[in-house]
Amino acid sequence: MKKYIFPSIKLTIILLVICSILYPLLISGVAKLSPGEGNGETISVKGRKVGYANIGQNFSKDKYFWGRPSAVNYNAAGSGASNKGASNPDYLKTVQDRLDSFLVHNPGITKNEVPAEMVTASGSGLDPDISPAAAYIQVKRVATTRKLDETNIKKLIEQHVEHSVFGPSKINVLKLNIALDEL
Repeated sequence: MKKYIFPSIKLTIILLVICSILYPLLISGVAKLSPGEGNGETISVKGRKVGYANIGQNFSKDKYFWGRPSAVNYNAAGSGASNKGASNPDYLKTVQDRLDSFLVHNPGITKNEVPAEMVTASGSGLDPDISPAAAYIQVKRVATTRKLDETNIKKLIEQHVEHSVFGPSKINVLKLNIALDEL
């Protein structure tokens, strides 16, 4: 029996030190080398912090581009999805309500034109990005509200598209809205 218990206790202690002390220290050290030094990449306007580059924010005014809906009300401390299946009646009602609201605020658009990302939350509930298609579908509303030419807003969108080698193109909603305010 001693033959198995002592090696098991030693292995447990070694793994405890590796997983509870060394690994977190290593990850913290790597994070300090990243933008924001592990505290998140903040975005500032005129010296005032307005948000984080990788955490979605709620934009609900018509003069701004809207991001993806959030299952956690954009609370970074409670990141997560709704955990409701695609056939769940509550989930379907939530999606329909979001679609109805989007259509009311974007007249002239049919429900088939609305990108799915504009009515469904991401897995984290904090996605800061939308697709270019999701931005372009909102141009008319933003241009009308701000009394700006749609061509200028489309150019602004084009300037903020981030192309990726491994994934689809995306636009950071916070950065786009900051640039929109600067027009």
